[in-house]
Amino acid sequence: MDEILLGLGDIGVSTDGRPIRTQGLGSCVAVSVWCPGMKAAGLVQIALPESRINPGKAGEKPGYFADTGIPALIAEIKGRGCKLTEQETEVKIMGGAEIMNTNDVFNIGEHNVAAVRRILSKEKLRVMAEEVGGHSSKTVTVFSKTGEVMLSSPGQTEWYI
Repeated sequence: MDEILLGLGDIGVSTDGRPIRTQGLGSCVAVSVWCPGMKAAGLVQIALPESRINPGKAGEKPGYFADTGIPALIAEIKGRGCKLTEQETEVKIMGGAEIMNTNDVFNIGEHNVAAVRRILSKEKLRVMAEEVGGHSSKTVTVFSKTGEVMLSSPGQTEWYI
């Protein structure tokens, strides 16, 4: 079965059983949303916390920023018939590593994770699982039929959250 492959700032939704994958997740944060009743999943790969630094980019590719990407993902999955309630929705966050700057000067990954948590809280969506931080990149695959999220990193076996 084909998969939906996302790049930086992309948003994908699967209601037909296709997995959604994003690769090379470093300081970026991936947010997955799963609606068990519909067997629908959505994923966004967020690069930066706030769109105010580049409103034009946010208009072209809302998934690039946490403050525009999460609302865009929510709108996309709601548009497919999902009711996003805290009781009926599973949200997971992955990524936010410090890859290129191990001395923690900029902490882009940490800022991304904080922004994602803040926006999800504002949207009244609870994070049920996460795999954030660290110093290695990740590949994330979301399975829309089960809501499982498979992760892999260089030199490690795959694991699920």
